[in-house]
Amino acid sequence: MSTATQRSVGTAHTRVEGRDKVTGTARYAGEIPFAELAHGWLVLSTVARGRIRAVDTEPVLAMPGVLTVLHHHNAPRVDSDYVGLLGARPDPTVALFQNDRVAHMGWPVALVVAETSEQAREAAEALVVSYDEEPHDVAFSAERQTEAYQVDAHLPGVVEKGDLEARLASSAVVVDAEYTTPEEYHNPMEPHAATALWEGGRLEVVDSNQGTIWVAGELANLFSLDPASVRVRSEHVGGGFGSKGVRAHQVAAVMAATVLQRPVRVVMTRRQMFSLAGYRSPTAQRVRLGADADGRLRALEHQSLNMTSSVHEFVEPSAAASRVLYDADAHHTASRIVRLDVPTPTWMRAPGEAPGSFALESALDELAERCGIDPIELRVRNEPERGPVSGLPFSSRNLIACFREGARRFGWADRDPRPGVRRDGRWLLGTGTAAASFPSGAMPSTAAVTAEADGAFTVGVNAADIGTGARTALTLVAADALGVPADRVRVRLGDSDLGPAMIAGGSMGTRSWAWAVTAAAEELRQSLAPGADIPPEGITVRSNTAEAIGALAQKERHSFGAQFAEVAVDPATGEVRVRRMLGIFAAGRIVNPLTARNQLVGGMIWGISMALHEEAVRDQATGGLYGADLAGYHVAAHADIPHVEADWVDDPDPDDPVGIKGIGEIGIVGAAAAVANAVWHATGVRHRNLPIRPDRVLMAGGDA
Repeated sequence: MSTATQRSVGTAHTRVEGRDKVTGTARYAGEIPFAELAHGWLVLSTVARGRIRAVDTEPVLAMPGVLTVLHHHNAPRVDSDYVGLLGARPDPTVALFQNDRVAHMGWPVALVVAETSEQAREAAEALVVSYDEEPHDVAFSAERQTEAYQVDAHLPGVVEKGDLEARLASSAVVVDAEYTTPEEYHNPMEPHAATALWEGGRLEVVDSNQGTIWVAGELANLFSLDPASVRVRSEHVGGGFGSKGVRAHQVAAVMAATVLQRPVRVVMTRRQMFSLAGYRSPTAQRVRLGADADGRLRALEHQSLNMTSSVHEFVEPSAAASRVLYDADAHHTASRIVRLDVPTPTWMRAPGEAPGSFALESALDELAERCGIDPIELRVRNEPERGPVSGLPFSSRNLIACFREGARRFGWADRDPRPGVRRDGRWLLGTGTAAASFPSGAMPSTAAVTAEADGAFTVGVNAADIGTGARTALTLVAADALGVPADRVRVRLGDSDLGPAMIAGGSMGTRSWAWAVTAAAEELRQSLAPGADIPPEGITVRSNTAEAIGALAQKERHSFGAQFAEVAVDPATGEVRVRRMLGIFAAGRIVNPLTARNQLVGGMIWGISMALHEEAVRDQATGGLYGADLAGYHVAAHADIPHVEADWVDDPDPDDPVGIKGIGEIGIVGAAAAVANAVWHATGVRHRNLPIRPDRVLMAGGDA
């Protein structure tokens, strides 16, 4: 191998699979051909709670092309009594057709399988299912606190230190405010799709997911299979955002393939995704801050409530956002849940931090106003030296550097702090800012690197590229570790046969995979003598980072950022327009500036959408959603998005072999708060309930 004179990591690089995607060569889960492929169509409940009284299959089975109808009387049995990812038990929704219970509107009650997708859909829509309906309850509000309880999930539900009430009582300035965020949905461009087939006694699933090893493990558990007899592949994924784990469509496809002994594909419709693919729970949050007259915090309380289903516990850990950013003598945080007759929420981009930062950073802005202190200066005064709750040192913390650089580039020094004084014709103008943080972790992973006889190198790592550019990033990482140009590296991913690796989630994917790739590549490089002959089968080295990651010293590891927004508000119509937005981030070493900037800007745009547009509304009478599609669920469109700029400060993680942290989620954190704080600066009115709709702006005679 020759020594590369120019490093690949840190240089802008177009996607290695870009040509395949723009020419249609890249294949997604719902379009890969199979011989004798049958098509399944899920039938969902039309009641929110009750029991299935009857499934009238006879007329449907007589329809053209229909092969079978699976339901709770004839479906294969599954075992859902196991512990899966992150120590959690599976959501009973994936244990399809096991009994006659209906736990929410849109609960899977049957699968119709036919020769074509059109035949399956027609038959599914004709299937008559009768129910014994029971009263349901889907009304979420802050008043449900009396029924709420804490759950220690991947984070402790409640963390407390100090005498909160005493510190609040002795504080010169107190903020006590309640904030709400609505039910929100992922809506990746590519719908959830899976094809299952049995090949030589082995179950094969071609899927769109965020981790093939995750899906393979869950399916092996559900169907009581030897893990080695399950293979899951995912060539290309058109977005995930937390929703593409184990869902009903994969389980249904496996059931039907087992019964029919032929390949079966199940694809969710957009409307079905609103019932079966998870969502972000609405939150009701209360933040109490107590500070000295100079703005130094003495008390911080952040309480958050979210809803979960009646059959499964899921916590949206919004209060956890306060455990990292600011310290106080008394520091109390709690995330609690209340059970309702709704689908189970799930991970959605920046779970906890996205809604939690809206409440926390809005409250900080209110505190700055009451103290008469610039919002950035307030944050500088409350910058902790160690983890506010853990007491651990930070691996690196460059939040203030983000604020200083962002303030310089945004023109913050020219800002008149008084609200409601800037105008542009009929528009009121305002600017706002907010801090962002998101955990930066790494999980054990394996990788294999092969020196090929033709002089190229093949990297095999079970990563999932969900549109983030993981293939390209890992190509650059491997090239540097091997000391060769990037065009001599080929990356294989998205196949459970490649071995265990971290899923694409929690902003931990690239860091975890790159660590394993670096370890294997460096060992291979050291073992190859210059000019050595490579046998036809190549020379392969395999790595496992479990020991190295397990040996890491305990530290607070996070990416940080500062969000800035300028808005224009029309007081006559209530319209709010974001005119410009800037995010400056400290997110470790940036592997590929081109795709990294896209990730950060995408998160910021989602934050604008969260602040002004997104809101799923549940019908109390039926228990379902109004307008469960992209016509009724409003997301930001091109016309809503102004100039959005993302950049970063130098911030390599000293404990990571490449210096990586994570960027997948940090872009959305704090974005909605920056917009809301800018709306206050424009109008003098606080909006504590998202989204900031025109009617709320018009109705807000005082605080909203």
